[in-house]
Amino acid sequence: MAILFRSFLHDRILHLLAACGLVLLTVAHFRWQALPAAIDWHTIVTLAGLLMLTKGLEKSGYFDVAGARLIQRFRHERALALFMVATAALLSTFLTNDVALFILVPLTLTLRKFSRLPISRLIIFEALAVNAGSLLTPVGNPQNILLWTRGSLSVAGFIWQMLPLAVLLMASLLLLTWRSFPARTIEKQGQGDPLRWQKPLFAISVLLYLMFVAALEMKLTPWALLLVALCYLAMARQVLLSIDWSLLAVFIVMFIDVYLLTCLPALQPTIDALAHLSEAKLYLVAIGLSQAISNVPATILLLQKLPSSEALAWAVNIGGFGLLPGSLANLIALRMAKDRRVWWQFHLFSLPMLFWAMVSGWLLLRIL
Repeated sequence: MAILFRSFLHDRILHLLAACGLVLLTVAHFRWQALPAAIDWHTIVTLAGLLMLTKGLEKSGYFDVAGARLIQRFRHERALALFMVATAALLSTFLTNDVALFILVPLTLTLRKFSRLPISRLIIFEALAVNAGSLLTPVGNPQNILLWTRGSLSVAGFIWQMLPLAVLLMASLLLLTWRSFPARTIEKQGQGDPLRWQKPLFAISVLLYLMFVAALEMKLTPWALLLVALCYLAMARQVLLSIDWSLLAVFIVMFIDVYLLTCLPALQPTIDALAHLSEAKLYLVAIGLSQAISNVPATILLLQKLPSSEALAWAVNIGGFGLLPGSLANLIALRMAKDRRVWWQFHLFSLPMLFWAMVSGWLLLRIL
């Protein structure tokens, strides 16, 4: 049981969010009964299932096998980085950004065993890639789902609306990737012994993964989560014990903190004024709000006062870049990297991407 609580004791982000929440509890005007509804339980359940399934695949040892094969296929760092970034973007368009990260980041981490690669930098670019790729479709990320369901566009219409921004950001990101990773030969290591992996655990994990993704589409996620948990409890309890459960607590406390912020009496006039924003101000407010409270809560807040629009959709997706809270995908990727330096290194690339996306996106929006 000590393993389960260890991550909670050492999670500085969770401690900071909890401290902020305690302060907000004393000054916000809210009803205690409303706190559970402030949490996006669909996101929490989805994240819990993905944590289990990814850990199951990791414990099976297959990521080691896939990583070794990937290293054998590519000779140069630049080519490998471009492949991983493009794959992350592509997967995020139809599997959502968090699912894409749960597939690629563990695979990326295994590359450290077989080569001398800048793994943390590669994970940073994968996080940027899923933010850029997921904006294209209405199911690529949670904020797009909200915008699409509140609007009147078809799936094709939504994709057409987001296509110029997606092309701009992916072209920019691929160019930045090309510049940030050298064309030097990958230094390979540690591939002497044949790799062993647990095929039954891998097969069960893959089947459960496919079932879970299908359940997401059919709105049966809680039942799918229960089935996944029972399967691992029966055949591989170590999977459940080694999961970073404190990440779920981080998301829960974050949702509560955002709700309490909206309940501050001093902010009510500002929130009411959102309904009268011009398009330019809406664009800037949506990006800025995403930087502060993440783009999904920002979208929820703005949709209470504003209709779904092209400017709003572009802005909240651009807001995923920049500071760490901009997108929940950023937090997921960097937590999985397990490297303290990655937290500040991320901003060396994400902040320039934010400023470029904000300026060029607005110019493109005005032209179109």
